[in-house]
Amino acid sequence: MQLISTHPAITQLLDFLPLWSAIAILAAAGFTVLWIVKTIVILLWVKISARTPFFLDSVILDAARRPLNLVVLVASLWGAVSYLVYIERIDETALSWLNHLSVAILVFAVILFIDRLTRMTLNHYQGASVVLKTSGPLIKGTIRLFIFALGILVILSTLGISITPVVASLGIGSLAVALALQPTLENFFSGLQILADKPIRVGDFVELESGEQGFVEQIGWRSVWIKMLPNNIVIMPNSTLAKSKIINYYYPEKQLSVPVDCSVHYDSDLEHVERVALEVAREILVSHKWGIDDYDTFVVFTAFDSSSINFTVMLRAEEYFNRFFLKSAFIKALHKRFKQEGIVIPYPINAINLTQEKADTTLKPPQ
Repeated sequence: MQLISTHPAITQLLDFLPLWSAIAILAAAGFTVLWIVKTIVILLWVKISARTPFFLDSVILDAARRPLNLVVLVASLWGAVSYLVYIERIDETALSWLNHLSVAILVFAVILFIDRLTRMTLNHYQGASVVLKTSGPLIKGTIRLFIFALGILVILSTLGISITPVVASLGIGSLAVALALQPTLENFFSGLQILADKPIRVGDFVELESGEQGFVEQIGWRSVWIKMLPNNIVIMPNSTLAKSKIINYYYPEKQLSVPVDCSVHYDSDLEHVERVALEVAREILVSHKWGIDDYDTFVVFTAFDSSSINFTVMLRAEEYFNRFFLKSAFIKALHKRFKQEGIVIPYPINAINLTQEKADTTLKPPQ
């Protein structure tokens, strides 16, 4: 300040200009100098952070870029007004309102920094965290709402506005809003319940109580999006989903058993049938890309049917969606092998055994 004030030409120029023009020129000059300094500091920080194995320094740098522009703007305005007060162009009352405005802008800059830092940190850990991957948008939205609500109260307090009536008014208003938005709030808190309980996650294959099946695409603050196999989307409100019975085929793990129902003729050697079915099952589990090669498969004979003896072969697939292909490959291989072994798969027909069920048509004379 002292260096600039020693130049009478600058003082005379500022006296000649309108007040707003003088503030704008000084603020622009200060902003340019501080912006260049900020850019140099950021470039140095980028070079230093590139050599470190930590991610937090890079995240802090990216989060601070825009808020630092607000800090530079405040410093420029404050410097311009302070200089005009120093040369007695304006009185010190201008510093009073500028202090309140500067603090409010700085608080807003801190809010932006915390918001960006939180979101970038969550994005960094989203790939490694199941919770963030499942309900990232819901968590980010809740945290962001809390940060901005708290920041607005701090700004109001900084500007000299009493927040006690505001908080009281918000409490009364919140009750009215809660009654008006009861379905929306129910979905929101049901989403938090789903987030805490974790019955489903993004990417899980689930079956709803109404019968729809599909992959969980998104868990939002209002609804859950489920992509069905025909490439359609089922949108379920969180409150409805939280009250429904859900089958999660990916929990506790993706692998699942695949039962295949078969049948053979009554004249078949069941020991031979079991041996052949096990051999085919083991070959499919080893050769198929979605089979579990170390699974101990087994055969269970289940019923004497009207025209066949039924049995079930148990396979194991990598996940639910793969079971269709594994089951198809096994049926084709078993059908081919049964033909080679002479094992008959009967047609579903009703046959009359005349030898066993022959009726006695001889009429006996009455005694």
